[in-house]
Amino acid sequence: MSVAFGEPSLAVDTHVERVSKRLGICRWKDNVRQVEDKLCKVVPRERWNKTHHQLIFFGRYHCLARSPKCDICPLFEECREGQKRFKASLKEA
Repeated sequence: MSVAFGEPSLAVDTHVERVSKRLGICRWKDNVRQVEDKLCKVVPRERWNKTHHQLIFFGRYHCLARSPKCDICPLFEECREGQKRFKASLKEA
């Protein structure tokens, strides 16, 4: 919608949902609609389209579903999931 009609929107796909939950913007149990509602509250409307694409690309190429690149992540310090994985790796070592 944002691309085709130039309307602000912050659609939630699998990448947007995963990144939002890992960063702690949303709760793990939130459904897609709840994730969208939360993002729309915290992201200024004029940034919805850009944020949507940034989250998609970040999730697609950096914060991967199976093997996130936490060790080189620029958001590691802010990331709930990254911190959890780091602590788990220390216990394994």
